[in-house]
Amino acid sequence: MGGGNVAQTRAITLHPIGYVERDEGDSALSTDEMRLRPARILLVPSLTEGLLGLEPGTDILVLYLFHLGTGYSLRLHPQGDHGRPLRGVFATRSPHRPNPIGATVVRIQRIEDNLLEVVGLDALDGSPVLDIKPYVTSFDTPYSPAPSRVRHTDAESGERDLKRGES
Repeated sequence: MGGGNVAQTRAITLHPIGYVERDEGDSALSTDEMRLRPARILLVPSLTEGLLGLEPGTDILVLYLFHLGTGYSLRLHPQGDHGRPLRGVFATRSPHRPNPIGATVVRIQRIEDNLLEVVGLDALDGSPVLDIKPYVTSFDTPYSPAPSRVRHTDAESGERDLKRGES
């Protein structure tokens, strides 16, 4: 598909498969603190069978909507810190984006019927969940043409190369 602006593209419709539930007060936490606390994903009951094959201890990718965001800017200071250089929105993890979609890898702690209890989720209470996918190393590890090195990108502060096994 060629270039163009967002207004010229076709609209799509997505329907939530569930919603995030968090304990009262979690929304006041920093993103890092929020990820340490368990959260629940309440799946639409008719989709419960789609959880077959997932189990506690499994890592999954959760795609969700930043439902409280309003508007976006194509250039911004990461985390609103004006001491950091301007970046394009696609070089940041900002929730203020043309399509306000979040993606986080989480670990399943418990599954009961259509309820997933997870840890590592940075979505707010009430966030619509758009999809859940298993974390699969062959798909989710960054591409690297050189098998001895993996390129890790820190979207907020820059890039660096690491030998496999380093962190």
